[in-house]
Parts: sequence; structure tokens; C-alpha cells
Amino acid sequence: MPIRVLAAVIQRNQRFLLCRRPQHKRHGGLWEFPGGTVKDGESDLEAARRELAEELGVQVTAVGPVELSVQDLGSDFVIEFLPVTIEGEPRCLEHEALVWEEEGKLPGYDLAPGDGRYVEVRLDRGPAPG
Repeated sequence: MPIRVLAAVIQRNQRFLLCRRPQHKRHGGLWEFPGGTVKDGESDLEAARRELAEELGVQVTAVGPVELSVQDLGSDFVIEFLPVTIEGEPRCLEHEALVWEEEGKLPGYDLAPGDGRYVEVRLDRGPAPG
């Protein structure tokens, strides 16, 4: 049975938040959109609020619809990328580093495989309307 993982696409001032995964975790040292596992019975908003409070110390105010689902090869994880709006300044509570980066420069990062696929698809189709 697939395990849903929420990946928060957070944008501020035309820049996107990327976080570098801890070395001891799967895809350690690679960059990702922050997030985590969605627990049984949990909505995307509830999962985003819990995960981003734990990882970044921020408050989630809104979650949009899933933009892309990617199977993480070699695992049971299905990563679902969706826009998330936050309040507060992100801090590295679990990650090694974080950066706000322009969309066109995202491919220059050593991204986790699913995150790299999301960036490819996003740049191919352009930003979502709105």
C-alpha cells in the first residue's frame, strides 16, 4: 500500500523554499521541498501544519490542490507536491540547510529524485495560473 508524503511548495517573493535533507535519512544531503508523511485520517492541511511546525517552526495558513504525484522509486512513498502558504520565518529544526531560490535556478540544486521530477514538470508547463 502506498504511503502518501506531502511536499510543500512554498513560494515567497518569487522564490521557492528548498531544504537539504539530513545525512542519516533517505536521500540524505539532497535538496527537497519540505514536508512529510500524511497520517491515516489526516487532511493535507493537518499534515502540512504538523510537519512544517516540526521541521521549520512555521504556521501553515493554506494548502492548495495536489499539482503532481511522484512514486519514489525503491520505496512505498508517493510524494504529492502542493502549494502551501505559511506564516513565520522558516528555521532548520530537522534539515541541514534551507534556501529561498528563484524558480529558474531550482534545477541547479542536487534535488531528491521526486523533487527533481516536480521541478522538471513545473518548468515544462510553466507556473500554475493565479
